[in-house]
Amino acid sequence: MAEAEEQETGSFEESTDESEEEESEEEPKLKYERLSNGVTEILQKDAASCMTVHDKFLALGTHYGKVYLLDIQGNITQKFDVSPVKINQISLDESGEHMGVCSEDGKVQVFGLYSGEEFHETFDCPIKIVAVHPHFLRSSCKQFVTGGKKLLLFERSWMSRWKSSVLHEGEGNIRSVKWRGHLIAWANNMGVKIFDITSKQRITNVPRDDISLRPDMYPCSLCWKDSVTLIIGWGTSVKVCSVKERHASEMRDLPSRYVEIVSQFETEFYISGLAPLCDQLVMLSYLKEVSEKTEREYCARPRLDIIQPLSETCEEISSDALTVRGFQENECRDYHLEYSEGESLFYIVSPRDVVVAKERDQDDHIDWLLEKKKYEEALMAAEISQKNIKRHKILDIGLAYINHLVEKGEYDIAARKCQKILGKNTALWEYEVYKFKEIGQLKAISPYLPRGDPVLKPLIYEMILHEFLESDYEGFATLIREWPGDLYNNSVIVQAVRDHLKKDSQNRTLLQTLAELYTYDKNYGNALEIYLTLRHKDVFQLIHKHNLFSSIKDKIVLLMDFDSEKAVDMLLDNEDKISIKKVVEELEDRPELQHVYLHKLFKRDHHKGQRYHEKQISLYAEYDRPNLLPFLRDSTHCPLEKALEICQQRNFVEETVYLLSRMGNSRSALKMIMEELNDVDKAIEFAKEQDDGELWEDLILYSIDKPPFITGLLNNIGTHVDPILLIHRIKEGMEIPNLRDSLVKILQDYNLQILLREGCKKILVADSLSLLKKMHRTQMKGVLVDEENICESCLSPILPSDAAKPFSVVVFHCRHMFHKECLPVPSMNSPAQFCNICSAKHRGPGSAILEMKK
Repeated sequence: MAEAEEQETGSFEESTDESEEEESEEEPKLKYERLSNGVTEILQKDAASCMTVHDKFLALGTHYGKVYLLDIQGNITQKFDVSPVKINQISLDESGEHMGVCSEDGKVQVFGLYSGEEFHETFDCPIKIVAVHPHFLRSSCKQFVTGGKKLLLFERSWMSRWKSSVLHEGEGNIRSVKWRGHLIAWANNMGVKIFDITSKQRITNVPRDDISLRPDMYPCSLCWKDSVTLIIGWGTSVKVCSVKERHASEMRDLPSRYVEIVSQFETEFYISGLAPLCDQLVMLSYLKEVSEKTEREYCARPRLDIIQPLSETCEEISSDALTVRGFQENECRDYHLEYSEGESLFYIVSPRDVVVAKERDQDDHIDWLLEKKKYEEALMAAEISQKNIKRHKILDIGLAYINHLVEKGEYDIAARKCQKILGKNTALWEYEVYKFKEIGQLKAISPYLPRGDPVLKPLIYEMILHEFLESDYEGFATLIREWPGDLYNNSVIVQAVRDHLKKDSQNRTLLQTLAELYTYDKNYGNALEIYLTLRHKDVFQLIHKHNLFSSIKDKIVLLMDFDSEKAVDMLLDNEDKISIKKVVEELEDRPELQHVYLHKLFKRDHHKGQRYHEKQISLYAEYDRPNLLPFLRDSTHCPLEKALEICQQRNFVEETVYLLSRMGNSRSALKMIMEELNDVDKAIEFAKEQDDGELWEDLILYSIDKPPFITGLLNNIGTHVDPILLIHRIKEGMEIPNLRDSLVKILQDYNLQILLREGCKKILVADSLSLLKKMHRTQMKGVLVDEENICESCLSPILPSDAAKPFSVVVFHCRHMFHKECLPVPSMNSPAQFCNICSAKHRGPGSAILEMKK
C-alpha cells in the first residue's frame, strides 16, 4: 500500500504476498479498515503499546505514557498523561465507567471516568498488567489485581482503605491477566493459573508447552469465550479449557471446581492474540520467513485466521495476511488482538497501526461477487437480502450484469435478463434497445421487449421491425403475429412491406404478413383477398372473427375451391347472413360444388332445401351415385316420376327397383330384380319386405324352371310361405342343386317352429300357475273391518254400535261387505254365495272369503 494512499484514505486493504490468494475464489470471512482520524495523529508522533475495547469507546495506551479515549471511528474524546514511560495495560469494567492503568515505571492507577474516586500506587518494579473487577461499579466488587513479579489482589475495606494480598509469586513476571466473573486467569513464566475469587482458591495450573521460547518475547494470549471457557494461546500451542463443577463426593480437600482441556492443537505460526467468534476462534499470528535471495530471516506480515477447533486438531476457515505499518520491525509481543463481543469487531494493534476487522455483511458479500464477476449470484443475493443491503441497489447490479454479458458476447442471455432487471422502467428499456442497436443485436432483444405494461415508444418497435424486414422475413412475420398491432404505427409498416413486395411480389411470407397488418388496420377486404389468393387456412377464422360474410357473397366459389368442407360448414352455420338461394345461384356454374353444398344441407335438414330436391336427383346421379338411393329414401319432396326417368335413363337398377316399389309397382320391381340383377336372395328379401302373397306367387312362377332359384326359395321361403306350394310345382326329374340340404333345412325350420310353440306353451302354463298362486295368496290375506265400513246392501255401519250383541258379517274378496241377513239365501242349485255388486259384472272374484260372527 502506497504511503500517499494511506494518508488520503486512511483505509486498509487486504493484501497478500505474491501467492495463490490473489487467484483464490474463496470469499474472505472478514473485512478490514484502518482506524484513522485521531489514531493517525497519535501514531505519527507516538507508538501504541496496548489497547482495550468497550462497546461504547476505545482506550489506547502509548509508549510515551499517554492514555487516549477514542470513539469507534478513532476520534479522540479524552486524554490522560499517566506516566513518562510505556503504558503496559489498560483495564475497563463492564460498565465502562472505571479504568485501571499500569506502566513500565511501576505506576498503577484505578479511577472513575465519571466520578472522583481514584487509586494511586507506585511499585519498585515494572507493573505489566492490571485488571479491575468486571463489576467494579458495585460497592461489593471494588477489587483489582496487578501483576509484576507477583500477582496482587487489591480490595477496598469498609473504611474505604485499600488492602492488598498476594495471590501468587515465585514463578517469574506476571505478563497476562483476564478476569471474567469470579474467575481470574493469569500467565507467568511457568504456565497459566485460574483463581476463584469467591472461594479464594486456585483451581488449576496449565503448564506451558514450549519452555524454550522467551515468555517476554512470545507472551501468552488469554481470552474468555464465556464465563467457564478459557482459551490459551502460547507460542504455537492453543488450548481450550472448560471450568467445571466438581462432584461433592470428589471434593475432600480439593477445590470445588476443576478445569478440563476440551481441545488442544498446534499451529504453524506464533500466536499474538486470540478472540472468540461464535463456536470458532479468531487468531492473530506472527511469523518469520526466509528470503530466497539473501537467505536471511525477516518478519512477514501478521496473519488473522479464523479456525474451527476440534478435539486434537483444527480446521482453517479463512486466513488473511495483513499489511500493517512497520510490520518489518515488529516482534510477536508488539501485536495485540482486542475484540468487542457485542458487535464482533476485532482490533489488531501494532506500534504504528490499528486495524479493525469486521464480519462481512451482505453488502460486502455482493462486493466480492461483483469483483469476481459473479453477477448472477450477486443479483440473487441482493434480491434475497434487499431489506438488509445498504450500499447496493438491485437495479445497479442488474445493469452491470447486462453490460458484462454484452461484453462477453452472450447477447441472448443479456436480452433475456433485461425482462427481469429492467422491469417497467421504460427509459432504461429504450436505452438498452439503442445499445443493442449500436452493436447490431436488435434481433436478440426483440423477443423480450415489453408488449403491454409498460409500452415503449412506437419508434422502438418500428426500428426492430425494419431491422427484421431487411434481413429476415420469417422473423418479421413472427413479430407481427406476436406483437399487438397498437405497439407501432401500422401504416408505416404496411408501406414498408409494400415497398418490399415491389421487389418480390409473390413472396408468400410478405403477403401473409401484409394481410395480418390489414387486419390490424381493420382493412378486412384487402386482407381477405390476400388470404384467398394465398389459399390460407386462416381465411375462415378471419371471416368468422370479423363477420365478413357480406364481403364473401361473390367469393363463394373461391372459398369452395380452397376447402369445400370448411366453406360449406361456414355457409350452413351462417345461412341467416348468406341465404341458401344465394349460395346455389353462385354455384350454378359449378354443379360439382353445388352438389357438395346441397348434399350437406340435406344431411342437416331434409326439408330446408326441398325446392332443390328435384335438381339434386341429377346431381347425385352425376357426382355421387352411392348417396342417390339414401337420398331417394329420405326425401319426401322428391318427384318420383322425375327420379324414375333419370334412373331408367342411366340404368340404375337398384334405384329403379326402389322407385317402382315406392310407386306401388311391386311386380315390375320384382321382375327387374329377377331379370336385371338375377339375384334370388335380393328378390326374396324384396318379397319379404312387401309381404304380398301375389309377389310370392310371381316369384315362384318365375323360379320354377330355374333350379338355382328353386334352391334359394327352398332355403328361405319356409317362414313366409308353405313350402308345399313350391314343392308340388317342381317338375319330376328336374335336378335341383343341394336339394337334400334344402329339405333338411325346411324340416329343421319346422321342428324349430314346433319347439318354439311348445316352449311358449310351457311358459304360458307356468305363468298361469304362478299368477294363480299369487291370487290365492292375496285372497288369503286378512281384511280390515272397522266402524267406518258400511253394508253395501243396507248402507248402515257394518259393525253394530253395541259390540256385546251378536252379529254376522260377510266380506268378499272384492272388499265389499254385507250383513249376513242382508244377503239373499243361497238356493239348492247354487249353494255358493257371490257379491251382489260384482256378480252383476262377472262371476269368480266375488266369492265370499270371510264370515264374521259374534
